[in-house]
Amino acid sequence: MRKVLLLFLLVGVIGCKKDNFTTEPQISFVKFDRNTGSNLDVASNPPHIILEVTDKEGDLGFIPGSDTAKIYMKNLLTNRVDSSLTFPDLGTSAKKNFKGEVSISLFDIMGGRDLPVSQRPYTDTLFFEIYIKDFAKNKSNVIVTDQPFIYHTLP
Repeated sequence: MRKVLLLFLLVGVIGCKKDNFTTEPQISFVKFDRNTGSNLDVASNPPHIILEVTDKEGDLGFIPGSDTAKIYMKNLLTNRVDSSLTFPDLGTSAKKNFKGEVSISLFDIMGGRDLPVSQRPYTDTLFFEIYIKDFAKNKSNVIVTDQPFIYHTLP
């Protein structure tokens, strides 16, 4: 009898696999395409942050003339949140059980407004707090980048 109960418990644990797709979007930090940048890179070669996104309904993206899904990023050095980040138009790619990667230009996000500015050379270590909201305004989990982005101000 003990063996049968143990087998049921083992099958129950294996069979209760958590669904990867939830109504609230889920995000995870994948990487920076490169983890350094400078004020000289702003226009020519901006670095990107890459996130993995999953959503059960796939209600993400941009639809002209209607409400849209947004990405919220906070630079933890300055505590400034830029909430004007919209997803690209995903068209038919965003469907039920959506899973994909989003690449976000760090310098486009901050638009130069949130980057440290100085007349002397120096280096800042930046971390970001990020979450998203889908069309239904469901908020994802909140993540913090586990790798720093190194920003150099050059004369």
